[in-house]
Amino acid sequence: MAKQQKVKEGKSQSSKGSDKILGETVPAVVEEIIGRTGFRGEITQVKCLVQEGKDKGRSMRRNVKGPVRIGDILMLRETEIEARRIKSKVTKGVYT
Repeated sequence: MAKQQKVKEGKSQSSKGSDKILGETVPAVVEEIIGRTGFRGEITQVKCLVQEGKDKGRSMRRNVKGPVRIGDILMLRETEIEARRIKSKVTKGVYT
């Protein structure tokens, strides 16, 4: 006699990271490009101004992966955590 498989019940339709994306996002405008960081210089540290939410008007440092320019709008998942300051004088990439 063959054993019968138990059927798992629960959340079977949601994908792995979809719950994180559905949270509230807050727009922020890039004011200044501070420098490049990361092991290969692939991360850009920017100063941005939060446009909405409880931290409206707050200027904060964030790390951005990918192309970014002054005036771009970032959609932030959270505004409580700020990126650490770039310590070293030697930074990789174009912005020094």
